[in-house]
Amino acid sequence: MSMNAFKAYKACVPIAYSPNLYITLVRGIPGTRKQHRKTLEALRLGKCNRTVMRWNTPTVRGMIQQVKRLVVVETEEMYKARKEKEEAHRALRPPLVINHQPASA
Repeated sequence: MSMNAFKAYKACVPIAYSPNLYITLVRGIPGTRKQHRKTLEALRLGKCNRTVMRWNTPTVRGMIQQVKRLVVVETEEMYKARKEKEEAHRALRPPLVINHQPASA
């Protein structure tokens, strides 16, 4: 995943307190330290681009701090805004009609 996609997760809204944190794994697991792999396993992040919801507790924040270069953390508002934007992008649009016949004058 390129750094542009990594930055796309970072919404422009200020990070406010949220009871839930949405954690997305954006970097690959191969080549990471064993301790980091165990932390990701404890967070239930097994594959790239997987998102999990965890409570905002000191324990979870400490785990995120340990693997901060591998994950992106979003609040509830940021996550919902990103999902709405993706849904709008995937929404059905009218078909593009191309006419190859010469324009009549």
